Amino acid sequence: MTGANTPAPASRTLSPGSRPALLVVDFVRAYLEPGSPLYAGVEDARAAAARLLAAARAAGIPVMHTNVAYEPGGADGGVFFRKLPALASFERGRHPELAAFAEGLEPRAGEPVFTKQYASAFFGTRLAETLHAARIDTLLIAGLSTSGCVRASAVDACQHGFVPLVVREAVGDRHPAPHEASLFDLQAKYAEVISLAEAETYLSGRSLA
Repeated sequence: MTGANTPAPASRTLSPGSRPALLVVDFVRAYLEPGSPLYAGVEDARAAAARLLAAARAAGIPVMHTNVAYEPGGADGGVFFRKLPALASFERGRHPELAAFAEGLEPRAGEPVFTKQYASAFFGTRLAETLHAARIDTLLIAGLSTSGCVRASAVDACQHGFVPLVVREAVGDRHPAPHEASLFDLQAKYAEVISLAEAETYLSGRSLA
């Protein structure tokens, strides 16, 4: 097939700025409980995200969280809710145990939570305005899932003028194929995909090696 093995166009490396924030995307128990219709088997990513969160707090940078919630029946979820029946797990009051934040990733007092109904953390929320008001220039991203809400949020971060740093070990997906394809595409076009160790170095010294 023509183009099947064509390499991605060359891209430049984005330099992170001096005013980072951490965005933790949808790290809730629905993706970690084996009986959940949204279970993703991403326990390793949860552990890495908790480590990244600890590093961000130690560095004193802003931390933002997102979750998903719908009115009963999903009237505020539109086509996305109709397309993915498992999102009914996030109807308010239906499965509070699944909608709760994952252990070790619970927001602390003063860390904003942006509740969304669609994939991107920016769509229909005040996240961009909050980040701009704090003069943030760089957004470290952890969360779920790589091919869905993480990818959408990273692309929108780029479009809103923030340098997205997607932390490889701290994002996860149900299958390695969409996970790796999404990281490849993000690195090629929209973001920098960095390791957890690089993220920790950046947070401790505010510069990537």
